[in-house]
Amino acid sequence: MGERTVIITGANSGIGKAAAIKFATEGYRVIMACRDVDRSKKAQMEIIAATESERVELMGLDVSSFESIRNFCAEFKTKYEKLDILIHNAAYFNHGEKSYQFSRDQIELTFATNTFGPYLMTKLLADHLAKSEDPRILNACTTNIRYFFDPKRKIEFDNLQGEFKDSKPYSVYVNYGNSKMALLMLTFKMAEHYHEQGIKVNAVQIPVIKVSKETIKKVSPGYRIIARLQNLLGDSQESMANTYFHICTSEEFKNVTGRLVNDKRKIVNSSHYGSSIKDGVKQFFDKDVYPTYADNREIIEKVWELSSRLTEEA
Repeated sequence: MGERTVIITGANSGIGKAAAIKFATEGYRVIMACRDVDRSKKAQMEIIAATESERVELMGLDVSSFESIRNFCAEFKTKYEKLDILIHNAAYFNHGEKSYQFSRDQIELTFATNTFGPYLMTKLLADHLAKSEDPRILNACTTNIRYFFDPKRKIEFDNLQGEFKDSKPYSVYVNYGNSKMALLMLTFKMAEHYHEQGIKVNAVQIPVIKVSKETIKKVSPGYRIIARLQNLLGDSQESMANTYFHICTSEEFKNVTGRLVNDKRKIVNSSHYGSSIKDGVKQFFDKDVYPTYADNREIIEKVWELSSRLTEEA
């Protein structure tokens, strides 16, 4: 199919960097979409050295900023006629953050980065994706959404612009899980919305991953114990990068869209478990099911409408 191009957000570290190495090794033109271009140049040089590929380009992108997204997409379109793969890998998750953080558009930073940014970027690049012979989008989700097996857990839509920042305590962990559940819901809706253009949209459920020494230094002393245990049991960044590549390029997933895929490359289905405590425990540890909350059509439409309205207003 000739030269193929992939955009990977947050490609300067972690799974994103490992994915950039994998795609570049396989002959893809890789666009590293990174917030801090100066700091990311080192990662770019390392990827080029590791892959011996000169087709690794670094472009500035702050996924939490709608202006930055618009500028990035406009620049990309002037350089390239089409896009084959778009991977929404970048995410905001600042361990230990105790106060509300907001984007340039005055939206809670976790949602701006993890939900609304990917929505707008997809919308602006859809026409270029549609020109590809095999266009695919991958949204990086997380096992954190499994806390929605709790029937009391819901996305809080009323505080996304700091409406209750002075009265509601902030939890980066809760907001991260909420924003990623919203991203999964967007995945389902995007698959429907872009179906006629031939664009396949899926999400990947990232499991416990080994964390860097830099991240361990940032977290609380109590969480450092968990982080070190996580490094003993967690999956590697390279393994997840290979999963990214498989979902985005393989014949197995060529016609798959609107699905959640786990780290074993198996499609995850909506939970079939009952409401008993025993079933609740079982489903939490069953990596082949996701919370039925994600299938709520009313909430899916609400996430879509909110994404559309906030990104248009900015």
